Amino acid sequence: MSSGLLARLLTQARQRWPGLLLCGVVALAATFVSGQYGGPQLLYALLMGLAFNFLATDARIRPGLDLCGRTLLRAGVALLGLRITAHQVVALGWQTAVLTLLAMASTIGLGLWLARVLRRPGAEGMIAGASVGICGASAALAVSSVLPASRENERFTLMTVVGVTLLSTCAMVLYPMVAQWVGMRPSEAGVFFGAAIHDVAQVVAAATLLSGAGEQAAADSAVIVKLFRVMLLMPVALLVAMCWPRPRGGGNSEADSDPEPPDRPVPLLPGFLLVFIVCMLVNTSGLVPPHLSALGSQASRGLLVMAIAAVGVKTQPQDLLKLGWAPVVMLVTETVWIAVFAITAVHWL
Repeated sequence: MSSGLLARLLTQARQRWPGLLLCGVVALAATFVSGQYGGPQLLYALLMGLAFNFLATDARIRPGLDLCGRTLLRAGVALLGLRITAHQVVALGWQTAVLTLLAMASTIGLGLWLARVLRRPGAEGMIAGASVGICGASAALAVSSVLPASRENERFTLMTVVGVTLLSTCAMVLYPMVAQWVGMRPSEAGVFFGAAIHDVAQVVAAATLLSGAGEQAAADSAVIVKLFRVMLLMPVALLVAMCWPRPRGGGNSEADSDPEPPDRPVPLLPGFLLVFIVCMLVNTSGLVPPHLSALGSQASRGLLVMAIAAVGVKTQPQDLLKLGWAPVVMLVTETVWIAVFAITAVHWL
């Protein structure tokens, strides 16, 4: 390694470590609170990050925040591939796979339609639809990262993470009662939970809330369906990266946007999605020992927690108020839609 390259790396490390340290401390605090008292880890990280938003304008903190909000976010999404194998997809059966695909696609379509009706940017409909239709906060962050960067998208992504996490927590409590009310068998209830609840942790929690001998059947089917939805994140993000129209001049035209260099040309296949594919294929091959797969899954979660902490630090609360009521309408409508769709489809199957 040349001395010039080493000096450059050391300079970048010195510039970024304060922001990295801040996001790391927030992530550890959120993990501790979630482990001790329960509740969504990502939401804790977001709220704790917001408490430190007065540091967002500090020139010493900003480089590390940008690294967490972009590079570490994409690394966390890439490592999600270690949670999935092709065998899990095959175990679904084609009927359940089609149900899940249609639920996801229709929810994203509904999000784009609602954005048009409410006269909001199409990117907001895409982020909201993907977060509800695929895997909650992780999907919102991943899809936002491949859309053209703007301050407005950053605000909406933050609001989406808050909203989809709260709605997922409500669904975790309500959907087991709905499943019992409509007379679903445990395995059917598991498919319903996996297809309709946004976050993996809440899916597992909802399945375990079902009492009786069939509890394990509900948990097994719920996790398999949910992991299939997580797998759909890669093709959806890839299609968005390849097909979404981008401003020709690069950068962002908003008056209140952060000063950033013009966007570099977006590659046909973003690197982090390629790593996602490789991780999934390697995990399917059986070359990854179970403990390493679990470690990769934990690392993915940790990186996503740091990324959302950075988003919280960079966001001013008054910016969220500028979005108005539209994000709430979009997220609630999409959540109700995917739940009704899943219940109806499970009944038909």
